Amino acid sequence: MLKTLLAKLGSGGAAETDVASVAEGLRSGSVTVIDVREPDEWREGHIRGAVHIPLGSLATQAGTIDRSKPVVTICRSGKRSLRAAEILTASGFPDVKSMAGGMIAWTAAHQPTTR
Repeated sequence: MLKTLLAKLGSGGAAETDVASVAEGLRSGSVTVIDVREPDEWREGHIRGAVHIPLGSLATQAGTIDRSKPVVTICRSGKRSLRAAEILTASGFPDVKSMAGGMIAWTAAHQPTTR
């Protein structure tokens, strides 16, 4: 299944969004945030309300994600989350973006994290 999804990925890349937009979306409850980092990274600190699905499990767990609202993928720096957004888009999700700069940008913007 992963090979099929990867074959569908376009070369145009995924759309990105910024920290402020993600923070507002979380406050209003209008987005689902998917953190695709590894478990040890997640335990170091994550965004409250984010759903943890490591990138390697995303294709098989995509069915557990709410498709009724926009999805934002995040990782440490924004690279894996771009890949995650591409995977979800190829899986038929209508509105997916990657958070530019990842958790590095989130913490640099003094946004809260939890453990």
